Amino acid sequence: MSSEENETAKRGRRSKVRRLIDEYGLDGEGERLENLWTAARDDRLSLRELADDFNRRLLRAVMVEAGMNPLDGEVENTYRLLTADDVSSGMQTQAKQTLEREGIDTESLQKDFVSHQAIHTYLTKYRGVKRDEQTDEDRVQKGLDTIQRLRSRTAAVSENIVENLANTDRIQIGEFEVLVDVRVFCRDCGTQYDVQDLLEEGRCECGGELAAAAGETNATE
Repeated sequence: MSSEENETAKRGRRSKVRRLIDEYGLDGEGERLENLWTAARDDRLSLRELADDFNRRLLRAVMVEAGMNPLDGEVENTYRLLTADDVSSGMQTQAKQTLEREGIDTESLQKDFVSHQAIHTYLTKYRGVKRDEQTDEDRVQKGLDTIQRLRSRTAAVSENIVENLANTDRIQIGEFEVLVDVRVFCRDCGTQYDVQDLLEEGRCECGGELAAAAGETNATE
């Protein structure tokens, strides 16, 4: 019995990730996740990236099991349609129907998708992995995760309110969807960004100028 299995036996249950690895026949996936999380800083993946990557592997396994033989990019696009916040409900429904016509239970599949917290629990508690202290990228990702949760929550609450008012004839509206757009405006350079784009880019236009100026200062010292 491996050290991971020993630890799991002591706890009396498997983690969700461990269970899915077994159920979907993803041999070697635990080691792969560990290597990607503990790689050199320029090559490592964040927990959210690992969760998305793992979920895409689950989706591919299900599609192959159903005989779909997905083409290049098809798994990635289908996963985006099923999970992305910026995908309309109509497009998501269409993606689900495509899978369901192949005999895939999309409700069960989506329940099997894991969060980045589940990946963290699996790596740290069930595989005993330790990683270097949190990187700047991890801190940015954590901030982005918080914003995305709040944005999703705002959209859900707003949709419920509009739907309730429409159903009680207090407002008139056809088929609708709620979009929550969080933008950041820099007064110094006058540029405006979607908050996710800004955090992923790491700077605005004047941020590049400041970085260049800092480099020139260091060069003259």
